[in-house]
Amino acid sequence: MSIEAAAEVLGARAQRDAPIGPMTTYRVGGHAALLVRAEEEADLALAARAVAAGGLPVLVVGRGSNLLVSDRGFAGLALVLGPQFDAIETDATIVRAGGATALPALARQTAAAGLTGLEWAVGVPGSVGGAVRMNAGGHGSDIAATIRRAGIADLGADGIVEVVDAADLDLAYRRSAVGPAHVVSWAEFALRPGDRGASEAEIREIVRWRREHQPGGSNAGSVFTNPPGDSAGRLIDAAGLKGFRVGSAFVSPKHANFFQADEGGSADDVAALIGEVQRQVEATTGVRLHPELRMIGFPA
Repeated sequence: MSIEAAAEVLGARAQRDAPIGPMTTYRVGGHAALLVRAEEEADLALAARAVAAGGLPVLVVGRGSNLLVSDRGFAGLALVLGPQFDAIETDATIVRAGGATALPALARQTAAAGLTGLEWAVGVPGSVGGAVRMNAGGHGSDIAATIRRAGIADLGADGIVEVVDAADLDLAYRRSAVGPAHVVSWAEFALRPGDRGASEAEIREIVRWRREHQPGGSNAGSVFTNPPGDSAGRLIDAAGLKGFRVGSAFVSPKHANFFQADEGGSADDVAALIGEVQRQVEATTGVRLHPELRMIGFPA
């Protein structure tokens, strides 16, 4: 790997030793060797050239809502999408949203436009790009239910945005064909005509439910995927681990599948907590939980 070769390609666009842990919803973790902010699609091709020149791994940060970066950081190129990728366009019932668009904003704007199908997204603090990659969902729906196609660039290749139809995204429970070096520039959704009042009432109810049942503070939502026919939160609770702590990280007393970090805490403590909860749940219940969270810079 050559940070210098990649930085030379990026020129003044390269930010060295950039803090990316604070960009995540955990607000803990280290730095990236290089960071670049893409302001337009051409910048994705530039980033791809830098990756090739330096032989670097890539991290697409997004809104950092499903991401844990180790305290030692990330020895590669991290990419963040700028404001040009945060736009929503509506044509009848077809909605196109930039990859950096916040899901709650997308839910509220489509509801206000009298369209239904994305109300559930108000409770997910991620971006459209991250949601496509993880096939994010909640409250009985997910991205797969409405997405038509997406514009995706591969930073491990030429970085040119190509249109990918929904059928080729291979969307399943919390996974897709979108890989670590892929950037979702935009996504297009096919919604249905709805009633604005009913949609906004549904959004209010989702917000109320989440505030009642899920914690605030520094967390990344659900840590583990749900095993078939069961709930990760129920299994963690059954193992007696609500409130369990490792250093500066602890299992939420409010929802056992949410782990929280103290202000100024350690990402490595969060990772250690994940491993210990995984071990204890398997010892207690016989079920091995698998993290939904993306963990960057940790040993395999």
